[in-house]
Amino acid sequence: MTPKIVVTDFEFPDLAPERAVIEAAGFQLIEAQCKTEAEAIAACADADAIINQYCQLSAGVIDKLERCQVISRYGIGLNTIDVPRATESGIYVANVPDGSLEEVSDHAIALMMALKRGIAIYDRALRAGKWDYTVAKPLSRLRGQTLGFLSFGQIAQRMAHKMANFGLRIIAHDPYADAAVAKAAGVELVDYEKLIAESDILSVHVPLTDETRHMISDEQFAAMKPTALMLNTARGPVVDEDALVRALKGGQIAGAGLDVFEAEPIGADHPLLSLPNVITSPHCAWYSEGSEFEIRSKTAQNIVDVLQGREPTYLANPSVRDILRVKA
Repeated sequence: MTPKIVVTDFEFPDLAPERAVIEAAGFQLIEAQCKTEAEAIAACADADAIINQYCQLSAGVIDKLERCQVISRYGIGLNTIDVPRATESGIYVANVPDGSLEEVSDHAIALMMALKRGIAIYDRALRAGKWDYTVAKPLSRLRGQTLGFLSFGQIAQRMAHKMANFGLRIIAHDPYADAAVAKAAGVELVDYEKLIAESDILSVHVPLTDETRHMISDEQFAAMKPTALMLNTARGPVVDEDALVRALKGGQIAGAGLDVFEAEPIGADHPLLSLPNVITSPHCAWYSEGSEFEIRSKTAQNIVDVLQGREPTYLANPSVRDILRVKA
């Protein structure tokens, strides 16, 4: 029987890159657009492998999978998959952690620079017929300020490298960071409280987990500089959006650049979209034509690797090896 691979959901116009990889290996690709747990179960119960984007693959879904060997998710984050349950079930979980590192780091820098230089405010004013440099006052000089990273993984490391010649002090909080890597990058590792209190620009890069959900909320905004900017290109729920709105309206921080939100797509009437000191984009920091093709092809290759008897190149749950060893 030809192995069956189901794509639970996707936002692309077609699945040409995925299909090229999978069909070249002699496998069958099935398209779905699952929104609910019931739809995911119906589409995937007899699948040999699953490609996933936004559909939630909960324990309830995973428990219904009859022969699934691997779940491969587009991009870096794994918050749509119950990874512990998949591991217990002997299912490989894979992702593509290196497909858009340049794009996301570039995008975070673009948000930062647009905020620091008042670009969106000037653009709106000029389109409205107002030629006035004071509309974005006060703007502060970037050189000499402190750029802080919440997590110092590959994206933050690239940002630090790219910003090295801007005359910034760069700090980071990450209990898992390699001190030697940070030192080589000229980055000072600090505790969480110091990061929050001393950052002029706080750039968020942590994954979404139970521990990181709403880790930036009222307490943290109250401790930040009133001139500080916050950037989030990681996951929306890391930041308490209600608290963020309060902080922006109350002057606890000066602005925010956001590519991700607690609920996506964000509603057109969301208060964040009406604030002049906020710049937004639609969870697109990962995107370029090159990164999209790379991510989609590598996501599919993870599937092919497993179905051909190999581990996926980008194995996200290495502890599954112990489960599979016992089953064997």
